[in-house]
Amino acid sequence: MSTVTADPSSKPRLSPRKRAQRMRWAQYAVLGIVTILAISMANWSQIQSVFFRGDMIHETLTQGLPNAFKNTIVYTLGAFVFGLVLGTMLALMRLSSVGPYRWIATTYIEFFRGLPAIVVFIAFGLLPLAFNGLVIPFDPYGTVWIALGLVGAAYMAETIRAGIQAVPKGQVEAARSLGMPTGTATRKIVLPQAFRIITPPLTNELILLVKDSSLVYILGLSAQGFELTKYGRAIANTNANLTPLVIAGFCYLLITLPLSMVVRRMEARQKKER
Repeated sequence: MSTVTADPSSKPRLSPRKRAQRMRWAQYAVLGIVTILAISMANWSQIQSVFFRGDMIHETLTQGLPNAFKNTIVYTLGAFVFGLVLGTMLALMRLSSVGPYRWIATTYIEFFRGLPAIVVFIAFGLLPLAFNGLVIPFDPYGTVWIALGLVGAAYMAETIRAGIQAVPKGQVEAARSLGMPTGTATRKIVLPQAFRIITPPLTNELILLVKDSSLVYILGLSAQGFELTKYGRAIANTNANLTPLVIAGFCYLLITLPLSMVVRRMEARQKKER
C-alpha cells in the first residue's frame, strides 16, 4: 500500500483571513507612503498664503459671514419645506388610480430629476424678463425656495412613494373595513408610518439641498442676500485669494456633518428595531 508524503519544500497556504489581513496591511502601507510623499513635497508656505492667510481669515469672519450662514440655512429650510409638501402631493399622484394624475406626476419627476439645478436657477433669474411685472413674494428668499424646492420635490417624491409602498396594505384594508375613508386612512395611518421609514433618506435630501443652495450665486443678489458661496466668492475676487472660499467650505461642513451623524444614528436605530 503506497503512502503520499508531503513535499517539505512546499509552503503552507495562507488562510483567507490571513490573506485579507496582509492585503489590508499592504493597503495601509501604500496609503502611508503616499501621505508622507504628499506632505514632504507640498509647498506649505504657498498653501498657507493662498488658502489660509491670517488677515483674510479675520476679514472673512468679521465682515458678513454670520448673515451669509443664516441665509444658507433659511434658503435650505424654506426649499426643503416647499419640496416636502410638493413631493408628498406628487408621490400620492404617482400612486393614484387616476391616469392623468400619474402622467402629470411622472412627467414632472422625470423632468426635474433630469434637469440640472443650475438651469432652474437661471430660468428663474430670467422670469422677470419673460413676464413683465412678475413679483415673487419674499424675494430673494421666495425665488430660492421655489427654484430649489422644485428640484428637491422631484427627488423627495420618489423617496416618499417608496415609503408609502413599504407600509403594509393590510393596515389600509383594516381601516377601510372599519368605515374610514381612503383619504383619512392615508393621512392618519399610511403617511405617518411612511415618513417614519423614510426619515433618514429625507435627511440626506436636506443635506443635498444645503449644498445645492450654493447655486444661489446665479441670481443677482444684494449683499444682504448672499449665502456662503456667494459671500466667499465676493471677498475672494476682491482680494485675489482663496481663503474666503475655504472658510465658506468649512461652514458648509458645520451644517452637513451633524446632519450626516443624525442620519447614521437613525439608520442604526431602524436596523435594531428590525
